Amino acid sequence: METGTEPSPVLVSACLRGVPCRYDGRDKRVEALGELLAGRRVVAFCPEQAGGLPTPRRAAELRGGDGHGVLDGSARVVDDTGSDVTAAFVAGAERALATARRTGCADAVLMPRSPSCGAGEVHDGTFGGTLVPGEGVTAAPLKRHGIAVREAPGV
Repeated sequence: METGTEPSPVLVSACLRGVPCRYDGRDKRVEALGELLAGRRVVAFCPEQAGGLPTPRRAAELRGGDGHGVLDGSARVVDDTGSDVTAAFVAGAERALATARRTGCADAVLMPRSPSCGAGEVHDGTFGGTLVPGEGVTAAPLKRHGIAVREAPGV
């Protein structure tokens, strides 16, 4: 960002902004984001809702890889009953990328560890709380298209 220019908008996981859109019907508001986002236009977005999933919904995790694997067809997203919800996650990721591009977002601040938004760590697909290195289904295409992605601090 150059001095004297207006900073670009930032895509932010809607749950971090207080929207009750998480799988459990709650939000994950992070007050500390106010300072990080000061002076920026925030584009709040929930890829799971955008992909057609209800709120609340079953917990889901990545199985067989991370979001890059999902995009490449080698991994899936399954809920805690074993149902495959990959298509909804991919649709939401596509809409998140389209929204980021349309609104001029150069970066994104996303929900840590989420199967959609995780950026660096995601759950391993066993629903046992184990984390593994990887990206969520939405973080992966954002990164692939040059959007800087980071997880929200303090979550």
